[in-house]
Amino acid sequence: MRILRAADYTGERAWDADHIASIDGATVRLHWTDEPYVWHVNDGDEVFAVLDGVVEMHVRSDGEVSVHRLEVGDVFYADAGTEHVAHPDGPARILVVERAGSV
Repeated sequence: MRILRAADYTGERAWDADHIASIDGATVRLHWTDEPYVWHVNDGDEVFAVLDGVVEMHVRSDGEVSVHRLEVGDVFYADAGTEHVAHPDGPARILVVERAGSV
């Protein structure tokens, strides 16, 4: 058993993660960041839940970019093949569930 207080977690660098669990081939991690990630396409499904802070999720589809503001409690689901990049607005803590080893 383990209890985490997301607001207390801080990584040493952007996108550091505390590995919480591996469940049936998926990883559950708490990420801390204060910088954008990089554009990427996951090779599996991804669930991205904002636990602290604000994140602007940029999604590219057919050459068009849309931006979605995610606040505490909001969940973003990216199915395999969704091109996206997260841009935090200040420090943010995000719970990410994805296939183990997903790129």
